[in-house]
Amino acid sequence: MRIVPRMNVLLVQPLAPKTYWGFQYAVGMVGKGAPHPPLGLATLAALLPGHWDLRIADLNVAPLGEGDLRWADAALVTGMLVHKDAMHEVIERARRSGVRTVAGGPAVSSRPDEFADADHVFIGEAEGRLDVLVTALESGSGPHVLSPPDDKKPDLASTLPPRFDLLDRSRYTSMSVQSSRGCPFQCEFCDIIELYGRNPRVKTPAQMLRELDALYELGWRGSIFVVDDNFIGNRRETAKLLPEIARWQSEHGRPFELYTEASVDLASLPALVESMVEAGFTTVFLGIESPSVESLKHTHKLQNLKLPLQESVLRLTHAGLEVYAGFIVGFDTDGDHIFEAQRTFIAGLPIAAAMIGLLTALPNTALWRRLERERRLRSDATGDQFGRPNFEPVLDERILLEGYRDLLADIYEPAAFYARCERLVREVGRGRPRRFSLDAIPMLFRILVGMGLLSPRRFLFWRLFFKAMRRPHAFARAMSIAVQGEHLIRYTREDVLPRIDRALAELAAERVRRAPAAEARA
Repeated sequence: MRIVPRMNVLLVQPLAPKTYWGFQYAVGMVGKGAPHPPLGLATLAALLPGHWDLRIADLNVAPLGEGDLRWADAALVTGMLVHKDAMHEVIERARRSGVRTVAGGPAVSSRPDEFADADHVFIGEAEGRLDVLVTALESGSGPHVLSPPDDKKPDLASTLPPRFDLLDRSRYTSMSVQSSRGCPFQCEFCDIIELYGRNPRVKTPAQMLRELDALYELGWRGSIFVVDDNFIGNRRETAKLLPEIARWQSEHGRPFELYTEASVDLASLPALVESMVEAGFTTVFLGIESPSVESLKHTHKLQNLKLPLQESVLRLTHAGLEVYAGFIVGFDTDGDHIFEAQRTFIAGLPIAAAMIGLLTALPNTALWRRLERERRLRSDATGDQFGRPNFEPVLDERILLEGYRDLLADIYEPAAFYARCERLVREVGRGRPRRFSLDAIPMLFRILVGMGLLSPRRFLFWRLFFKAMRRPHAFARAMSIAVQGEHLIRYTREDVLPRIDRALAELAAERVRRAPAAEARA
């Protein structure tokens, strides 16, 4: 009879650096540790052998203790490229403690050669070839690279409900679920289509309802982030799913409010928008990227051209979906006019959270391959979104960095941010009524103290507060975005702008060093 080895396996989410999406300056204000849990690890945990003992260690809500490492036989470490340095730190600590290590997730799938310090690297999605990983860990040996024999994407029908029970749910502002992977579009700079394919794979409605059941039975009430990179990537399946979620919500007293990411062409699908609102969706993130039609065409983001972008944002807002949006500067077709165009576009719409990034060439994307052919890639493989670009831009680099700096400073100038918040309060549609929860009372108290008394922006906050009181359906949104704004404003001022200033100083020094050589050649 085969002896089944028991194993203690630690699944580690490394500490994330400060980012716009991390909301590090905001989560503490409402008594939490992070916005979202490590859904990838909770999903992986559900697929691992039932005779293994598992722990999830999310270093964003609690440090990695020596006791965890003494307990563990193996550590499975995940992360995106932004977590790369922190992943190496965890791997090094585990190795010093004699713990076997496996690195996986998007960073490893994009750059497996950069994780030679791990005992194993797992490339691809967990559903693809977990038997290889299990065998390697239980036998104490195996190849360094654990990956499926081909690039076939796994069917999500085999995915089980994530192990939400392994999470300290009290430390997060939101829970997370996933209904699909992949996106049908061809945006040149996007790595999602490279990692997960252009044929969106979906879970069945029954699978999704089981995940909602699991969270409900664990006592979760409140917001859930549907983490799909494009929730409407497979519109037909999305249209089947939404009525099932709406029915479930109605039967359970509407305990959850949902938010997700979708392509801008969602605005051209009013029936789907209505179904989302009925199902309890309140917010959607859009990759708007640029008001420049030329830039959108050049980067193959053609789905953004179905409707005027302003009309798309307003349609969704009036339907009851608060719009967050991503923007990019530094496309090859961007001239020095782009900064004023972005500034005017954002200021004229009810988009409080406008995430503006400098174009970065991500590994293995179409953009990366084109720039490599053009010999424009620089040595830094990942780049710094708020430093110098990792490729030679067409626009003069000093003009690009200075314009980007001024754009961020203007968009997150406190009065400008709160003006967009007030416009959101005025224009957002009612959507479905939000469930009142007694749990919201202490959180509101924290917000009133943190924002209304302690914040240097308290006068702007109170003005928004009283305006939102006159539109009760928008009140919760206004309080939430005000807290998030504290992070967006502080992070811009205290972290991002100084980093851009350092990049500008580095560029100026580099040009001074190059000047004598240029004069000699002349």
